[in-house]
Parts: sequence; C-alpha cells; structure tokens
Amino acid sequence: MSTAAAPARTGVVLADLLPSSRVRDIALVAGGAALTGIAAQIAVPVPGSPVPVSGQTFAALLVGTALGARRGFLSLALYAVAGMAGVPWFAQATSGYAMPSFGYILGMLLAATVVGALARRGADRSVPRMAGTMALGSLIIYAVGVPYLALAAGMTLPQAVTAGLVPFLIGDALKAALAMGLLPTAWKVIGRKG
Repeated sequence: MSTAAAPARTGVVLADLLPSSRVRDIALVAGGAALTGIAAQIAVPVPGSPVPVSGQTFAALLVGTALGARRGFLSLALYAVAGMAGVPWFAQATSGYAMPSFGYILGMLLAATVVGALARRGADRSVPRMAGTMALGSLIIYAVGVPYLALAAGMTLPQAVTAGLVPFLIGDALKAALAMGLLPTAWKVIGRKG
C-alpha cells in the first residue's frame, strides 16, 4: 500500500505513520507524558477554585488522539503515576494524589483512551468529527473530575460544578478549536506529501 493511501485509511492514527518499533512506542508514550507535564505548567489560577486553567487537558486529548487508545492510555498512566510518585509536573508544578484536582487527571487518562479509539476510527480527519471528539473527551474529564472535586474539597455537586466546570468552558472551547484545526490539517498535509 502506498503512503498516500495511509492517511485516508481508518484504523491508523498519526503516530502509526512513523516507522513501527518498540522503541518508537516507548518514545511516543514517554513523549506524550512529557508533553502533558509541560503543558500543565501553562496554568492560571481561577479565583474561588482549587483547579487552575491549564494546558494539560488539551495535551491529554491531543496525546490520545495522535497516539491512539493504547499508547494514549499508557502516556497518561505514566503521567499520573510519575506525578503521584513526586514528579512535579501536574498543574502549577504540583505532584501527589491528595489534591482536589486529581480527579481531572484520572478523567484525562480515560478521555485519552476514548479519543484515541475514536481517532483510530477516523474522528481526527475532519473538523466536525474532531469537534465531537474533543467535546466527548472534555465531558469525560469533567464527569470524573467534578465529582472527585466535590468529594475531595467537601463541596456539594452544584458547588463543584460552579468551581470546577463553569470557569473552564470558554478555555475548553478554545482548546477544541485549536485541535479541530490542528489534527485534520495534519492529515491533509500528510496526504499531500504522500
């Protein structure tokens, strides 16, 4: 099969276009974890919320989409385990698991897996499908993170929604717009080069 046909074919994510090897997969998993850790340092505190606006959710969804479900899961698992072990690469250079925002990290692990599976089915090839993929990924992150925030911070669920979801919707829309342009464009560029 020619390289020109590969981008149009479902069952392939962007990372699959690199030469296949175990070293490639290890590097992609480690690189995805590192990218998420670096993006987490782009963080802005939100008044009244123990959860900052950060780049880690965007990175987690991008990693899952570009690497696929298995490698995306492993990247976010490495990110979570290393952060729990003391690597200060969670938002605002924090680490550990005894923080109210840790549920979002668990949600990112699940979201990266789901968006990776959808990308393997071609969800990253067009703007409308990428919009739905990013929306679903964000929904999964909040579905885990907000209830965890409520329990960890002693908030009611409505308080957790107010502190841990509402302030982030505009930023998530911007992150989704960036991903909607980035990934389908990457596939188009690869298709032209093939």
